[in-house]
Amino acid sequence: MAHNHDSKSMSMGKQVMAGTLATATVNTGGKLMSKAAKHPLLVFGLGMVAGFFVYKYRKDIIASASKTIDAGKDFVLHQKENLEDIVAEAKEDK
Repeated sequence: MAHNHDSKSMSMGKQVMAGTLATATVNTGGKLMSKAAKHPLLVFGLGMVAGFFVYKYRKDIIASASKTIDAGKDFVLHQKENLEDIVAEAKEDK
């Protein structure tokens, strides 16, 4: 029993630490962006860096987007088939 309690407290500690880290990251990012907005040259430089990484990983981004779109299409088709089955069953019951 004591072992289970220890693992739960460690798990809770990890969650608290992750939440604290996420909060600190968001606060730091917000402060950084507010400072960056005051310096147009810095905003331009950040845009250049972002553009570089988008260009560098464009094939991966396109593949990921295509995969997501295909998954969405499959989901819609599956839901359409389910709806057609439900409608057909409802018509049979009448």
